[in-house]
Amino acid sequence: MILSCVIAFGKNRGLGFGNKLPWHLPDDLKNFKDITRGHTVIMGRKTYDSMGKLLPERKNIIITRDKSYKIPNATIVHSVEDAIKECKKEKEVFIIGGGEILKLALPYLNRMYLTHVEAEVPADSFFPEFNINEWKIISEKFHPKDEKHPYNFTFKIYEKV
Repeated sequence: MILSCVIAFGKNRGLGFGNKLPWHLPDDLKNFKDITRGHTVIMGRKTYDSMGKLLPERKNIIITRDKSYKIPNATIVHSVEDAIKECKKEKEVFIIGGGEILKLALPYLNRMYLTHVEAEVPADSFFPEFNINEWKIISEKFHPKDEKHPYNFTFKIYEKV
């Protein structure tokens, strides 16, 4: 199984603020949907709460410390390791946030689909530091700001070396 993450973050590594995304980038959202559709997504409870619904056309796994937490049609687990065990037979699985879950999952990741947003935004959730020497960029595509996108951003795919 390939364990990946799909994340957008700003210059300050900010992922979100007040349990919301700090930007609206339609092409990044489309990229996220295209990459994860038909796969399993793993998220923390706060990320699920911020979306307010399960992602359609995907198996949703939610990680929480709350042993009594229940969401119909979602798999609830209590650690990153338990989430990974739920996916052993799958080809590729995606961690989609938030910052705490990403930090815990980072040692297990094989691939990262990262959107580098050229913006300094207020944030209270951050993408964890990682050793760039352990990764190689296998794909890179720049997207300039335009009438629908207030910031430049670059899609990059990293694979662990």
